Amino acid sequence: MADYKVTNPATGEVEAEFATLTDEQLRESLDRTAETFTTWSQSELSERANLLRRAADLYEERKDKLAEIITREMGKPIKQARSELDIVISIFNYYADHGTEFLKDEEITDAPDGRAFMQSEPFGVLLGIMPWNFPYYQVARFAAPNLMIGNTILLKHASQCPESAAAIEQIFHDAGFPEHAYTNVYVSSQQIAEIVIPDPRVQGVSLTGSERAGTKVAATAGENLKKVVLELGGNDPLLVLDREILPKAVKGAVSGRMANAGQACNAAKRVIVLEEFYDEFMEQFRESLGKIELRDPMSEDSFVGPMSSVSAAEDLHEQVQDTVKQGATLHMGGDFDERGGAWYQPTLLTDITPEMRAYGEELFGPVAMVYKVANEEEAVRLANDTQYGLSASVYASDEARAQRVGEQIQTGMVFVNQPPGTSAELPFGGVKRSGVGRELGPYGMAEFVNKRLVKIAG
Repeated sequence: MADYKVTNPATGEVEAEFATLTDEQLRESLDRTAETFTTWSQSELSERANLLRRAADLYEERKDKLAEIITREMGKPIKQARSELDIVISIFNYYADHGTEFLKDEEITDAPDGRAFMQSEPFGVLLGIMPWNFPYYQVARFAAPNLMIGNTILLKHASQCPESAAAIEQIFHDAGFPEHAYTNVYVSSQQIAEIVIPDPRVQGVSLTGSERAGTKVAATAGENLKKVVLELGGNDPLLVLDREILPKAVKGAVSGRMANAGQACNAAKRVIVLEEFYDEFMEQFRESLGKIELRDPMSEDSFVGPMSSVSAAEDLHEQVQDTVKQGATLHMGGDFDERGGAWYQPTLLTDITPEMRAYGEELFGPVAMVYKVANEEEAVRLANDTQYGLSASVYASDEARAQRVGEQIQTGMVFVNQPPGTSAELPFGGVKRSGVGRELGPYGMAEFVNKRLVKIAG
């Protein structure tokens, strides 16, 4: 049964198929991952760090081939694919360089009657469930810190990314990690729910994906008393607070919304502009969006290629058309490109009201929504009027003002005078229905560790 397929969204052709594991094969993988934890968790931190560095080197050596794989799997423009790999390399090196420091014992200085300290010990076997939109990066930010901790990993990747999933596992193997420190499995959601999460040897689950998937995984994990880290959807606002910042804000809104064909949880999905310069912003924004040409994602000058799949484009189109029928203004796009399939035009919507689907739902594609507000207070209210709380961007020529406004927005991350982004050093995660927990930075090593107290009598 070939549930895992590489279907090139630029051409619609199925280029490869991978068979789903049987229940018996999955249980075998679980056994081996659990057995490997016994030895891997006792290995030296210096050994783990050296292996992470070797993995980073292999990502660098294989960058061009790895980039081509995900361009074929999910349509990411080749330059953006290589940029994703640059972030992956930095993540592996970051935890190799800082992991030992992050895992140091923490003294409790005011402990009564003697000494006390906290240890950070390996947690156990972890399950990772990863999405298709950043096939290497999403895995790296979960796997690198947890392998450094001494945990072992069972990884279920998205069904449309089986080739990159295999390439990741091969890198760990070639870098010299124990064979089942990291194990890729092609399995169904049902197998995850019925076999993997209930297994007592699996101590935690990390999922990056949709709110719907996160809800189901969290429920199953809760029934089995397993810790979860969830990075889910977003409806992130980008606020523009003064006229002087317009050129920079327009550039940030275009890149923040259209990179990766708009398929990012922390994309700038709602642009909120003060009415006093709203018309000027719209003129510049429309002009910039109008210059975007849909190009073959293998082309070096491609900025927006196809969406990840035909079904993704169809779902987005339904949301857009429904919103327009309810009275939103369509300024450009709003339909499939002449090539059809997964090619969807960059789209601009305004006059969106709370009754419309686009107001509350996440539009996961190249669709920008712009809102006009009377003042700063209304901008903050609108920014917070969402079930999500992943990130926000605030643009103002007065940096202190931008920071003050950003701190009023209910999100896990705030970016001042720049579009939302990521790097190895910056903790990533949200609040409300955008998920729980943090990845990257020092917090990326704090989720799946046993924080053990040691108290020594005086």
